[in-house]
Amino acid sequence: MIRAGRPYSPLWRLISVITFVPLLSLLIRNKRKGQGNIPGKGGVLLAPNHLSYADWIPDALFVHACGRYPEFTIKASAFEVKGIGTFLRKTGQLPVHRGRADAALVLGEAEKRLAEGAAVIIYPEGTATRDPGLWPMAAKTGVARLALATGVPVIPIAHWGTHDILPYGSKRPRLFPRKTVRTVAGRPVDLSQWAGQQNSAKAQRAATEAIMTEVTALVAQLRGQTPPAVPYDPKNP
Repeated sequence: MIRAGRPYSPLWRLISVITFVPLLSLLIRNKRKGQGNIPGKGGVLLAPNHLSYADWIPDALFVHACGRYPEFTIKASAFEVKGIGTFLRKTGQLPVHRGRADAALVLGEAEKRLAEGAAVIIYPEGTATRDPGLWPMAAKTGVARLALATGVPVIPIAHWGTHDILPYGSKRPRLFPRKTVRTVAGRPVDLSQWAGQQNSAKAQRAATEAIMTEVTALVAQLRGQTPPAVPYDPKNP
């Protein structure tokens, strides 16, 4: 049951941890670094790269391993799927209405959750990367807007390996043989020079680029390769 004033059910969260953490940990092999960079309490924004629709698995497990419960921003249509929608609502996930005038509502709800001490996960790219080399692409400004409005830390996160489990465009996961996903969290991104400028488009873009620079550097660290000098922009491929 969700109590008045609480956006989730503690019972459903407990059930999700007991049920899914052991199961998902069996399905994929996780190698993690940087857990100490995620604060143990208080509002925090987590900004991972986006490779696959399977990204949520290692990201949720990573956040859980840090002693936090992950709250994802998820496309609203998923909340309409029978069974899945109930689970998402009961565990306090955040619906995103893409392309609608009320899309900003999720930012307002996320701001409220952050003030209450939540660990909110937002994929800055908005969707799985379209970069041919699977590098992080140009991102949207939602994470930066929230960070500048709330002052909570933004933790860049990178993972590598989910594309081997569920490549973008595929509907059939490749679970066997068991795949390895490596995840690393960096230190909070320094956004102090844009503090309080959440209504400035220029500040939003600059802060977004600062966040994605850190995310891309972590991806490069995991891959042992050099990223493109300019991120892929799906608007100008």
